[in-house]
Amino acid sequence: MSLFNRPATASVLYDTPGPKARARYRLFGVLSLIGVAGLLGYVFTALADNGQFDADLWDAFQYNTVQQRIVDGLLATLEAFGLAALFSLTLGALLAAGQLSDHKPVRWACTAFTQFFRAMPLLILIVGLYYAFFAQQPMWALVLGLTLYNGAVQAEIIRSGVNAVPRGQGEAAYGLGMRKTQVMMSILVPQAVRSMLPTMIGQLVVTLKDTSLGFVITYHELLFVGKAIASQPINAAGFPYIPVVLVIGPLYIAMCLLLTALARWIEARGRRGANRRTSAAA
Repeated sequence: MSLFNRPATASVLYDTPGPKARARYRLFGVLSLIGVAGLLGYVFTALADNGQFDADLWDAFQYNTVQQRIVDGLLATLEAFGLAALFSLTLGALLAAGQLSDHKPVRWACTAFTQFFRAMPLLILIVGLYYAFFAQQPMWALVLGLTLYNGAVQAEIIRSGVNAVPRGQGEAAYGLGMRKTQVMMSILVPQAVRSMLPTMIGQLVVTLKDTSLGFVITYHELLFVGKAIASQPINAAGFPYIPVVLVIGPLYIAMCLLLTALARWIEARGRRGANRRTSAAA
């Protein structure tokens, strides 16, 4: 069948699967579900045989001191994330501006800085900062490590977003006599933000999850607190590993979901504002 004789529903890149192919896909899907269900059942049975679902393991969460430690760990996580998010976005904007600069020394320096910290393993960076400068203040080792790494990643996101704006937008602004700073701030960046916002928020979600690396340098964030609780035996019932996972894990998931929901709200609000401006201009 030639390209011009393909049915309207067929893709240019691949043929529409026939009845046998669809049947194979359904079979593979069913087998995959059975395999996943079997694996989950095996894990559940193994944990139950080891007593990890005994009610006595939940006794630790009845104490006010344990509950307060979890709250304090949650607040410490949010504090480190808030500072790292603010600093990384600021650093990313500055590095992106430097990489888009017309001055070669500035552009080369910012590009080298960005590439170096993007390639640096985050855990090594945090541990190095802790032992070199912040042995008494582990929070700042965590915050600075997250800032340098995620700032470099955010810089690439912003730079790519600005470069993705159609070139004619900037050329038209220059034709009106606008300076480069005006073109960037008034034309290019506002358009780029709408396209790169989901990626930027996705990186912030990564930043939030990476705060858990603070437990390596004894920063009392949520994972450190959970590890401390799980390492204390509950009488003869053993160590409450699974109860701690079932408490700490959903807290991380809830924070990430709330951050994602906030991003979608901001994106939708920006889209509505852009539509209103377009309608007014028309």
